[in-house]
Amino acid sequence: MSEIRIKRIDLTRDYEAHEREYQQAIERVCRETAFSGGKYADAFDREFAAYVGVPYACGVNNGTSALHLAMLALGVGPGDEVIVPANTYIATAWGVSYTGAKPVFVDCTPDTWEIDPKEAEKAVTGATKGILGVHLYGQPFDYEGVRKVAEKHGLFVAEDCAQAHGAEFEGKNVGSLGEMGCFSFYPGKNLYAFGEGGSITCKEEKHYRHMTRLKNQGCDVRYYHDEIGYNYRLEGIQGAVLRVSLKYLPRWTARRREIGRRYLQEITNPLITMQAHPENTNPVFHLFVVQIEERDKFLAYMAEAGVECNLHYPVPCHLQKAYADLGYKKGDCPNAERLAEHCVTLPLFPEMREDEIDRVIALCNEFA
Repeated sequence: MSEIRIKRIDLTRDYEAHEREYQQAIERVCRETAFSGGKYADAFDREFAAYVGVPYACGVNNGTSALHLAMLALGVGPGDEVIVPANTYIATAWGVSYTGAKPVFVDCTPDTWEIDPKEAEKAVTGATKGILGVHLYGQPFDYEGVRKVAEKHGLFVAEDCAQAHGAEFEGKNVGSLGEMGCFSFYPGKNLYAFGEGGSITCKEEKHYRHMTRLKNQGCDVRYYHDEIGYNYRLEGIQGAVLRVSLKYLPRWTARRREIGRRYLQEITNPLITMQAHPENTNPVFHLFVVQIEERDKFLAYMAEAGVECNLHYPVPCHLQKAYADLGYKKGDCPNAERLAEHCVTLPLFPEMREDEIDRVIALCNEFA
């Protein structure tokens, strides 16, 4: 393997470009010792809600906690089922499982690789409480199709937006569509913290207040615990860092779209299959995932050329050992399984140089 010359993602370039702003933001928190929740976390909540286009954003310690609290606020619990795509990161399912409910995995479409509304409808039972869709890789799922299924059966629709900050469905930001939008700010996300962070966006004050109580040990008033709660607060330092990054998110998103569209237009090798992006969506290219029949050969080829690629994700949720007790088997979600066996993630991040983009495109087109 050659020395890596083009990383799949390189966070050092963002830090070097904005180091002074980040350090000043962190220093303010330290001087005021506003470490756990507090004014800087609260200020980020207000600014992020405005960015998404909703009345409320509830900052939490990570994206998995965001999913957990969203399910609790929507009344999910033991005996309930929530429909979840098999093609996603496992934390989507954790949010359901943590409540004592059962995730029901359904297949993705063969072209967008997002949750298939038809498969979701087939999975509805008398125990189904809602549908948790994922805007995977930064591509919005078919919200209209999922919403029609939900309305027909009296279900909620929640959004896992962990990879889709700023993505749009029919002109509206993801996180403003369903009852809840769950975001992660894990390092490497389109908007990321210097550690862990997450947020739940919503429209109803009752949900916001409930989640705020839950993340604060079940308290509205300190030391008076109205229900079993959690220590899920967003740290003040992360809130301050995220406020700096949020200013640059539109610029970063524009650059991601520029690179993503270059890949879509200029990678013409018929051995490489691209994700479909319907015209009523505007993706943000958190990950640029392709399918390749001879995946191992391609990975070795790119590594030899000094280009780092990753796999997102090599095992679909329904075939994970953690969910073996649910009884799924290979063949239950064929599109998700095919993607897992052939997926490759190409380098894409806002600070990529033109020569690096050119190199990735050329290598992809030269692969045989």
